[in-house]
Amino acid sequence: MTAWEDTAALPEPEAPPRDPFDAALVRRAGGLLHAFNEAGVLRPADVHVAATLGRLCREEDETVLLAAALAVRAPRLGHTCVDLDRVRETVVVDADIPTDLDALPWPGSGWVAAVRSSPLTAPGDTDRGPLRLAGARLYLDRYWRYEQRVLDDLRRRVAAPDAPVDADRLGAGLDRLFPHGAEQPDLQRRAAATALARHFTVIAGGPGTGKTTTVVKVLALLADERAGGELPRVALAAPTGKAADRVAQAVHRGVGALDVDDGVRRWLLGLEASTVHRLLGRRPGSDTRFRHDRDNPLPHDVVVVDEASMVSLALMAKLLGAVGPDTRLVFIGDPDQLASVEAGAVLGDIVGPLRAGASTPVAAVTAPAVTAPPHRGGDAAGRSDNDEAEATRRGLADAIVVLRRRHRFAEDSGIAALAQAIGSGDGEAAITLLASGRDDLRWISALGDETAREGPAMGPVRDAVAAAAAPVFAAARAGDGAGALEALGSLRVLCAHRRGSVGVTAWVPAVERWLAARDFDVGGAWYLGRPVLVTRNDYQMNLRNGDVGVVVAGPGGEPTVAFPAADGVRAVSPVRLEDHETVHAMTVHKSQGSQFGHVLVVLPEPGSPILTRELLYTAVTRAESTVTVVGAAEAVRAAVERPIQRASGLRAALWGTSRPRRAPAAQR
Repeated sequence: MTAWEDTAALPEPEAPPRDPFDAALVRRAGGLLHAFNEAGVLRPADVHVAATLGRLCREEDETVLLAAALAVRAPRLGHTCVDLDRVRETVVVDADIPTDLDALPWPGSGWVAAVRSSPLTAPGDTDRGPLRLAGARLYLDRYWRYEQRVLDDLRRRVAAPDAPVDADRLGAGLDRLFPHGAEQPDLQRRAAATALARHFTVIAGGPGTGKTTTVVKVLALLADERAGGELPRVALAAPTGKAADRVAQAVHRGVGALDVDDGVRRWLLGLEASTVHRLLGRRPGSDTRFRHDRDNPLPHDVVVVDEASMVSLALMAKLLGAVGPDTRLVFIGDPDQLASVEAGAVLGDIVGPLRAGASTPVAAVTAPAVTAPPHRGGDAAGRSDNDEAEATRRGLADAIVVLRRRHRFAEDSGIAALAQAIGSGDGEAAITLLASGRDDLRWISALGDETAREGPAMGPVRDAVAAAAAPVFAAARAGDGAGALEALGSLRVLCAHRRGSVGVTAWVPAVERWLAARDFDVGGAWYLGRPVLVTRNDYQMNLRNGDVGVVVAGPGGEPTVAFPAADGVRAVSPVRLEDHETVHAMTVHKSQGSQFGHVLVVLPEPGSPILTRELLYTAVTRAESTVTVVGAAEAVRAAVERPIQRASGLRAALWGTSRPRRAPAAQR
């Protein structure tokens, strides 16, 4: 049976029949494509692309066409490929349709062999075919090439000789900026030494572990290396405009405590940051081609990329290709946070078994030097493949330092303990902590839908929202933009979903109703005290997607929107704001990199595929003083025990390890 034949021979599905005019159904599709489309696993685009490839390459085997459709589907859900050996265990329905996945007609044991022999598929060492098969991993050709470029560039970087370093000067600088203290080993000092000596460094760690503080000192040490000469050319970058602004502000804040001369201080205060796209120089009319590439590398001595966990595979391939071999490249990020919304979890793959929650001892996963790391390097001539793989693993272990001590909240706080329990996948420990009655942890065991929001259990939440709003509205009425912005960070509602009964679109009007019931004036489109989230970059207004402002009284009493600026606050007329929304609540994804005094986390039902360990960890670690979780125990347990495992070949290629198998509901 081909992909477009009649499906009468297929067994009847157990789920209720779908509406034949449902836009998500491809009525002409037959065979396996029909079955998986009707079950909600495949979308129409997946089916159409697979069927078109089949016609063009004269492939009629429906098991091969199903594999092709799953490979097309994978990047949409964050994967760079589909693992045909595991997809039956890990695939989830890409729609709100009740489906028994075990009842689907999955291909048998010869599936990978059929795909390997298909004209659709190219072996890894040829250019034949639109798909690439590596073992049981099936890629679209573009994503296979991206992964190979990233892998090759990383291997070259970790195998390169060390950067030239004056060991005596570096040791003196480390002693000045990292005075010996009680914390041993001093991982921040070690990270700085690594960044000076290597051409590639990853400074990883959770929120508040001092990653940016360490980088500021790295830049100061680099200036020391150039004493009396031209200061290094530094690029600060991040995946989003909001994250770029935050890293620049963090660098400027960190300068005040540094023991450096006035010239270096002025230089550091003058550093600006940009998005990775802007750094690479996006060409007009293209989202994938950039001015800087291998033939025209970036003209910088150092490139620092913050929030590297949010960099997708495609963008990482472009970035690594544009950084010259003599340029130091430093990634900063938390591999336990949510990854890019696009395909890939590159930072997590790079850090691999060395991440903070891993069981590997710290002494075994970081460079041993605390002053200047020893020289290493040389070429790989004459080495076997096993020698090359081992050299890559050793090089990566030397390049990665995972910071563990949290400075944002006390190590013995409930928030720190909850973050640790979530990161280690211990659902029972997380539930016990939430129920322990600690001052900084609160738990409302209810679904945060309309019924619960207006019920008695949510009374403390309504009180907390009103208490946090009072200083915002007072400052807004007084025209105090700085005061309103500062007060706005005292509490934020974070939702897993954007839409639905427990999503942002339901919680924002609910908060406004609560405020109105307590005599806050929330009438009109631009009421004073309204928090505003920019949802698209506006380069003319110098506003970035994710920027947050608040409506305050202007000089003449008219409403104006106050946004934070490098020199304090800047006012923007509401009529000049195009893409924006009210942000009494926001998604966890949008909150990445932000900090709030009190975080109220709203969990969906346990079966939600977006409910994962990384999502809950990201939400909880946005808090500085208090976390309130709204959700059933089953939802907490499901989140903690459900890590995102994006299909990728990068981690296995770098570390020689593959991800553990997991429950069917665990993969997005």
